[in-house]
Amino acid sequence: MTKAFSANQWDERETWSRDRLAAFQADALARQLAYVEASSAWYRARFAAAGFRAADFRSPSDLARLPLTTKQDYLAALEAAPPWGTALACDPASIRRVHFSSGTTSRPTPDAWTADDLARWADLYARATYSQGAREGDVFQCLFSYPWFVGGLGATAAFERIGCAVIPGGSGDTERQIETLFAYGTTAIMATPSFAAHLAEVAQRMGRDLRASKVRHIGVGGEPGAGVPATRARLEDLWGARVYDCYGSLEFQPIAWDCAAQAGGHLMEDFAFAEVIDPDTGAAVPDGTPGMLVLTHLDKQAFPLVRWATGDVVVRDSRPCACGRTHARLPGGVLGRADDMIVVRGVNLFPTAVEDVVRAMPGLADEYRIILDDSVRDPATGFPTGIRLQVEAVGEAPPDIGHRLADAIRTKLLVRAVVEVLPPMTLDRFTHKAKRLVKR
Repeated sequence: MTKAFSANQWDERETWSRDRLAAFQADALARQLAYVEASSAWYRARFAAAGFRAADFRSPSDLARLPLTTKQDYLAALEAAPPWGTALACDPASIRRVHFSSGTTSRPTPDAWTADDLARWADLYARATYSQGAREGDVFQCLFSYPWFVGGLGATAAFERIGCAVIPGGSGDTERQIETLFAYGTTAIMATPSFAAHLAEVAQRMGRDLRASKVRHIGVGGEPGAGVPATRARLEDLWGARVYDCYGSLEFQPIAWDCAAQAGGHLMEDFAFAEVIDPDTGAAVPDGTPGMLVLTHLDKQAFPLVRWATGDVVVRDSRPCACGRTHARLPGGVLGRADDMIVVRGVNLFPTAVEDVVRAMPGLADEYRIILDDSVRDPATGFPTGIRLQVEAVGEAPPDIGHRLADAIRTKLLVRAVVEVLPPMTLDRFTHKAKRLVKR
């Protein structure tokens, strides 16, 4: 167990002034770019092709001289020298952990950590979950998947470091998970939003009220959830606990997590330098403007990344938080992926916007499916809508709930959708990352 910096902060760096943080980032970038240039053959070639030398780095604005690193670039580097690729910046003998991507956007790819990388990762996770209220003596049940997936072991290490009892449950055996959290007085869990909702649904069928459990702290990640207001509200009502957004990726563990103020995840700005850019032009956008998040490691050893294009659309707010932390926040979490933007009759929206409307409508189950199909037409007008939305009615849902939902979508999102109301338990349930967007 590591001792926290204060009663409210895990690490002193969380409260550094913006000026001190900026100075730290500039120094760390200079060291990291020199390390990457010397240790990674792939980045050394990319730097040279861009006419860039690490020794010439003077300020973070110099990063704009370098190209973005994309998933396709990463795959090419792996294929050049399997299995580790030419982007590896450490001796393979120094690798202590390997995780793989979920393969949702391409084939599964590896990432690796040295011993120092693992220690850094665990401490950052501990910092984040401490900010949400986890303390020594809590009983933590980890409901993230452990095979292959990156989140489970990170969360386990974090709660152990704080001084909690850890139950590594994983994302299966739903009924056993519910019985276990009641039997052992679990106070904190982490799961995907889909699994947290599924657990509540199964608990109701078992005659168990999760609001009567001791769970008071729920961290959700792996997919948008707590950043969607209606989803957060629904999960908090089902569990009688506070729900926090936990944003990370395989390549960056973690990126930004909610604190107790729930005002947007705090970026780990002493771990990764963050840019928010226009995905079309590459130009930086000001705080408050949606853009794609681009990240550069400040001290990763095994697979350091420079200007990694996350593909995630966010809004940054660099103003201090009510919690006293100074690291910038991402209000609303991940708004969507740049390549998941739906364009319907000239209106741009992300699937999370549809989710917010669905989850706010009483009488509907938590599952839904968005089907994009140019042949879908509004039966009332005959005009193409492009969206079919499948939902499930539960309980005493009014018979016109489909029309109500269609009206709410048209009013709030300015698009028309054909709503199909299905019987309960028709749609797939997910214990890991949900797949609710279908393109035809």
